[in-house]
Amino acid sequence: MAKQNVAEQFVDILARAGVKRMYGVVGDSLNPVVDAIRRNSAIDWIHVRHEETAAFAAGAEAQITGSLAACAGSCGPGNLHLINGLYDAHRSMAPVLALASHIPSSEIGLGYFQETHPELLFQECSHYNEMISNPEQMPRLLQTAIQHAIGRGGVSVVSMPGDVASKPAPEKSIEHALVTARPTVRPGDDEIDKLCRMVDEAKRVTLFCGSGTAGAHAEVMEFAEKIKSPVGHALRGKEWIQYDNPYDVGMSGLLGYGAAYEATNECDLLVLLGTDFPYNAFLPDDVKIVQVDVRPEHLGRRSKLDLAVWGDVRETLRCLTPRVKPKSDRKFLDRMLKKHANALEGVVKAYTRKVEKHVPIHPEYVASVLDEMADDDAVFTVDTGMNNVWAARYLTPNGKRRVIGSFSHGSMANALPQAIGAQFTDLNRQVVAMSGDGGFSMLMGDFLTLVQHDLPVKVVLFNNSSLGMVELEMLVAGLPSYGTTNKNPDFAAIARAAGAYGVRVEKPKQLQSALRYAFKYKGPALVDVVTDPNALSIPPKISADMVTGFALSASKIVLDGGVGRMLQMARSNLRNVPRP
Repeated sequence: MAKQNVAEQFVDILARAGVKRMYGVVGDSLNPVVDAIRRNSAIDWIHVRHEETAAFAAGAEAQITGSLAACAGSCGPGNLHLINGLYDAHRSMAPVLALASHIPSSEIGLGYFQETHPELLFQECSHYNEMISNPEQMPRLLQTAIQHAIGRGGVSVVSMPGDVASKPAPEKSIEHALVTARPTVRPGDDEIDKLCRMVDEAKRVTLFCGSGTAGAHAEVMEFAEKIKSPVGHALRGKEWIQYDNPYDVGMSGLLGYGAAYEATNECDLLVLLGTDFPYNAFLPDDVKIVQVDVRPEHLGRRSKLDLAVWGDVRETLRCLTPRVKPKSDRKFLDRMLKKHANALEGVVKAYTRKVEKHVPIHPEYVASVLDEMADDDAVFTVDTGMNNVWAARYLTPNGKRRVIGSFSHGSMANALPQAIGAQFTDLNRQVVAMSGDGGFSMLMGDFLTLVQHDLPVKVVLFNNSSLGMVELEMLVAGLPSYGTTNKNPDFAAIARAAGAYGVRVEKPKQLQSALRYAFKYKGPALVDVVTDPNALSIPPKISADMVTGFALSASKIVLDGGVGRMLQMARSNLRNVPRP
């Protein structure tokens, strides 16, 4: 039997860790690893057109599956292109292993062609970042990198010169059992007892939930019922906590709606569950706050805490709920539910008035129709900017749908590459990229990746020929908009020229049929919808502090924006409110 080289051992270990594919662009120093993948049936090489796409795709795959995903870039500029997608994956706690191949080991430090220093470049966007400079470091270094990515939730980067990858692997290498799943973390009894006392002593408790409530929906609902608590959420908590939630009071923050702001500011005790919500201007400073999080470094970095609880949300609530005393007073909960419904009543018609006549098309209307027509288990990937607003307010979660975006890193151009990674996890699942024209055109070359791999991703392009969110930022600063206009082509014609289905929609009455045909089409499809550039949005509560660094405007061109089917949910929840 032929002896393995380092590249072959590298690929075998990734396969043993559950990696199904590696995204990247081939080239020189990376060639030994790509050739090893060619000869290994357990892993596929996914050729993309830009390494940034590779990293975004791997991050999305990891978020969908919860398992390790991988990407790679060749030496110098190749792996440098990975960095933006890796930042996003790392801040999303997506377990990703990135291979940054390197120049010949004998030339490192001598200003060689394409020389960079990956061990410095990726330091801030990784839990682990080391170079294999000698075959004897294998397989221990790679196994350590894998365990960092999975165990801590985020990125590990391994850099490796091409000549080292081609060398024989060590004969007596030590390959140990790999960690492939994260454990749950239970708080100590002292913390549970303290939290129990605080909940029992408070008359009005509000729960505010983030992505850390994934898998804990039933436990949150049981706890909310027992203590009669309103339940609000951040954007990343929406898909996990809003559905089947009779205590829902909406979303707080810059994209917020409903009564979540009031519920978090008018309570006696605010319990933050699995959220690293970044906008502390929306959090109260005059109520007691408890934070529960599995990552201790998140505790207290947004607001002053009265109690910090290090633990998994589900396990924490499983310990806590049986111990707290049930509350019978629903006055606070019912008042917040009524406020929530009333707040939604005032804006729900914004996207339905005269939509058949409004040209350019309301983007709110596009989002609401998309929400109704998409599959119950669809995966939505959402571009940063105004598309975040439409996704937050119109996509209806149901426990099966997924919504992925660059919600923590805030990068442009994420939706299309994330859709690639999401689609590879299940070719039969509907994946919809909600793209803006600015973000789509930035990495438009990877629309060809959809065609090359015959991925049935549906790109719904909200085409307002502008960088809408940037225009808002300028309005807030009192500046005239400048440099925000895009002179766009007919994107549908480009899609057709690439070999995909493409249709351009300029009138509202064309929208449903265009989406219907695109969704039925077996391969990749693009629906280019010309939308109103004046359709902007503001949060329900604004203060001077909230304006800083974000696009807020009270000008007359701003629309309140609707909230899709969430009004129906709020009305349904009001049935639980006792009649006087």
